[in-house]
Amino acid sequence: MPRRPDDSAAPGRGAQPDLFLASRTPGKIRVGTSGFSFPDWVGPFYPPGTRRGGMLDYYQRAFSTVEINATYYRLPPPSTMRRMAERTPADFQFMVKLPGATTHRRDRDSEPVTGFRRTIAPLQEAGKFTGALAQFPFSFRRSADAEAYLAWVRDAFPGMPLFVEFRHSSWQVPELADFLASHDLGFCSVDEPDLPGLIPCWPMLTGDVAYVRLHGRNARDWWQGGSERYHYRYSDEELAEWAATIRNLADEARQTYVFFNNCHAGHAVVNARMMEELLKLA
Repeated sequence: MPRRPDDSAAPGRGAQPDLFLASRTPGKIRVGTSGFSFPDWVGPFYPPGTRRGGMLDYYQRAFSTVEINATYYRLPPPSTMRRMAERTPADFQFMVKLPGATTHRRDRDSEPVTGFRRTIAPLQEAGKFTGALAQFPFSFRRSADAEAYLAWVRDAFPGMPLFVEFRHSSWQVPELADFLASHDLGFCSVDEPDLPGLIPCWPMLTGDVAYVRLHGRNARDWWQGGSERYHYRYSDEELAEWAATIRNLADEARQTYVFFNNCHAGHAVVNARMMEELLKLA
């Protein structure tokens, strides 16, 4: 049975941790970032002089999971994923975003579906693929047609762990939990600016895996898009509130994933480390 939304522990910029490369022992709660290959992380996170080709080698020393967002824009060849699998420890896990053609264009084209399966095959073979994220845009609003499309997406990826992120608040209805659970779809709880129409903090579990994405709260730049949208660093207080929410989810989930998507200027890695320290206090 799906777990109903929890309103009891909903969340509300902080100092950079002294040490990024602390122990990365995977546990019931895994914390990571939405992507790892960013030039503006050189300095805030990666040592000066780090090239793109060496970023994953450094990242995997600090975190045990990562969310791959590049697949939304373009599907890389399977060889790219194979190299990523080979360069990470045996316990490392990848969450991979579905192509934008599937979640944004929504024309039920089978080509990106086939391409996505081909791309992630090396991760699956290595036992490092933990699931796919279907992030739908603000324009995807709840309706009978939209629910039918979600059912089509589920059928297009049979047997694949699949999580859905909504942006529009029309999806915040009590019956959503049962709908997602009946289609074996996980729910992605999000943190984003408090703006009209955006889905608010709504922790929910519809299977045995909990998924949280924190985008930042940059309300000023949100509707303009681009990387500035994610130019935000969470405070200690904001993260502490989310830590309570995450612990509540983890109490009922087999595994919990927390990804920071406020990637501008390295904020995500700073906040991910801060969150890990907060969760250790549990």
